[in-house]
Amino acid sequence: MTETTPGWLSPDDLEQARAQMPILYVEAVPVRVDDSGEVTSIGLLLRIGPDGTVSRTLVSGRVLHHERVRDALLRHLEKDLGPVALPLVPASLQPFTVAEYFPTQGITPFHDPRQHAVALAYIVPVTGDCRPRQDALDLVWFSPQEAADPLVQNEMPGGQGVLLKQALAHVGCLS
Repeated sequence: MTETTPGWLSPDDLEQARAQMPILYVEAVPVRVDDSGEVTSIGLLLRIGPDGTVSRTLVSGRVLHHERVRDALLRHLEKDLGPVALPLVPASLQPFTVAEYFPTQGITPFHDPRQHAVALAYIVPVTGDCRPRQDALDLVWFSPQEAADPLVQNEMPGGQGVLLKQALAHVGCLS
């Protein structure tokens, strides 16, 4: 793992940057696949938001200054899923989609009241033992059919349910 400049931005500097420019994020949909490469399970994190609400989320986080996208993806997967999740980062760093989050609702399906953010979204198979860390309460594995349920997607904040649906369509799990 490549070390990045510690601290990146202070909380005040980050707030100022968020108010003035888009911030680059990576988002990952952790999946389990069978021997033929077909998706068998989708992992969703269970988190408590700043307002105390419980929601399901994807692996997500900022790309730090002077950090490669691949390294940011690995760092956030390890941070959220644990050090032995053994993610298989795609050989091509082309995301399956780009999600544009705006502080104003309704511009896109994606909303983040803190900032304008651009997220490169990846589907990442994991082969190891996933144990949520940091601020995640749990990691729950859903079948593709369960993950496609609107009730599950509605539990995801900021439009991440739309992103999950796009991921399911990308891997051929929506009929």
